[in-house]
Amino acid sequence: MTSGRPLFPGSSVDEELILIWRILGTPTEEVWPGISQNKEFINGKFPKYLHEPLRNLVPRLDPVGLSLLTGFLLYNSSTRKRAQDALNHPYFYSLGPEVFQLPDTNSIFSLDDIELQRDPGQRPQSSNQAELSSRRRPNHCYSHSMSMDERF
Repeated sequence: MTSGRPLFPGSSVDEELILIWRILGTPTEEVWPGISQNKEFINGKFPKYLHEPLRNLVPRLDPVGLSLLTGFLLYNSSTRKRAQDALNHPYFYSLGPEVFQLPDTNSIFSLDDIELQRDPGQRPQSSNQAELSSRRRPNHCYSHSMSMDERF
């Protein structure tokens, strides 16, 4: 829910596939080995779409977040980012080490320093401000209070 809504809100299987393929591109052997032999894929006679930048779909997500999302949206499941590996992605660094010590049944919002906040969106920044901002914390929908020493 990086955009506050489903990324691909189809109401049928075919509509869902078209929505996915419009962004990720129609799968090819290069990105999904074996797809050209899939009978449903062959018989579907689906349109051919080129890959579009994910930035178009989730414009408020910063480059670090886009990197994580891209890892999840790979056709080939053997190269797709696993949830366990995703926890080590820099996108989550701003949450602090306590979040990784939580039991599976606890919410991150049970930590004192994390609270849900409305995302105001990104405002245009100078390149220097953007660099400083991206080092502080990613554009999450929640915040984590840290000292200046912990941020850099």
